Amino acid sequence: MNASSHSLELLERLFPLLYAGSFIFLLWQAFQVMGRGFQAIPRPGDSGALAKPVGDRPGDRTGKVTIHPELLDSEGRITREDLLTVRFSGDNGEAATPVDPS
Repeated sequence: MNASSHSLELLERLFPLLYAGSFIFLLWQAFQVMGRGFQAIPRPGDSGALAKPVGDRPGDRTGKVTIHPELLDSEGRITREDLLTVRFSGDNGEAATPVDPS
């Protein structure tokens, strides 16, 4: 038995252990990331949950109304112009209308 065959035999024994260790480590990391994702969404009954948004409109993380600059006129008010909208097939929802925050 020479040194190269001894090294090869050692690698053949270590490879499954290294593979299993890497797999367990990556699986553990994946569960940690998924856990942080699940904690990011407040659910009813969670302590420290953010206040429920007003109406059916989703809330902004800052709690303020966010308006895209493209919707504002030169004086900073929401424009009354007709806007181009795109509807995809199978979209049966009602058309959304802009709400003036003031």
